[in-house]
Amino acid sequence: MIQLVGLGVAFGVLASLVALLVPWLPDSAGKEAERIEFVFWFTTWICIVIFAIVAAVIAYALLKFRVKPEDDSDGPPIHGHTGLEIVWTAIPAVLVTAISIVSGVVLAQNGNAGSKPLEIKVTAQQFAWTFEYPNGAKSGRLVLPVDQKVRLEITAKDVIHSFWVPQLAQKQDAVPGQVNKLVLTPTRLGKFPVICTELCGLGHALMRSQVEIMNRKGYEEWLRSLKGPGGGGATLAAKLFEDSGCAGCHTFTPAKATGKVGPDLDKLPEQAKRAGKPLDEFIRESIVKPDAYIEPGFMKGVMPTNFGDTIKPNDLDALVQYLASGGK
Repeated sequence: MIQLVGLGVAFGVLASLVALLVPWLPDSAGKEAERIEFVFWFTTWICIVIFAIVAAVIAYALLKFRVKPEDDSDGPPIHGHTGLEIVWTAIPAVLVTAISIVSGVVLAQNGNAGSKPLEIKVTAQQFAWTFEYPNGAKSGRLVLPVDQKVRLEITAKDVIHSFWVPQLAQKQDAVPGQVNKLVLTPTRLGKFPVICTELCGLGHALMRSQVEIMNRKGYEEWLRSLKGPGGGGATLAAKLFEDSGCAGCHTFTPAKATGKVGPDLDKLPEQAKRAGKPLDEFIRESIVKPDAYIEPGFMKGVMPTNFGDTIKPNDLDALVQYLASGGK
């Protein structure tokens, strides 16, 4: 029995080290993620205990009851042990029931948006995200106030996508013709990736955006700047460039953007010359009809085609001038 206990402790310590030393989960940035993490560790510790017991019994049995090399006789006849069978059936049943109850409680809590959540509409399409805020403003990135319950209303324009922020843990499909809801309660300031986790076409791996969690004052100021005219053409265009997610795909030195997915915007004059069009006209067409000209070395059908609808005409003019002037 002492050997059995010793083996159980050894296996338990080994499994615990693997569970604790490997960073299986990202640092949570929301209440829902913290609850999901609790369920994960609740289940993991149950599994570690069961693993330690089973592994110890198997190892003990192999060591204690192994036959000698020259012994070819049949083993003694044995019969089932009713009491033992009841125990090893009842205990797993209790544990599975406990996991189910804990999971059900967390699922109900994570789906509760409260009475006055901040509602944001999320629209996915190949291969970009659009976020619409309560004041009607739209952006290519998601900005949330900390410690505020948020309900995302998620849909898609073309094929099935899936919204996921690892630090917020929850995931929800974006389905054409259907609105799925997801509740988030950010608890930590910072910037985190928004990832599409449903294979949605050639540009699926590039369908990334960003969620930024701000304090309440910063969020309100950002929302006003998104809705209003801003502080001058270059300032407005620079913010529009950032909020539309351009920096995630393109290199543009004035905006400190280093994306490699799309063409280098520092070389727009050369690209316009190759396309055979005036610079301003080329830039505008590249924004609203990105597949009209494809720079050698890049793929067609990757850049979103809806910027002509989501960017207001005056803002589009400012963005074109910003890019044509090299960020001036």
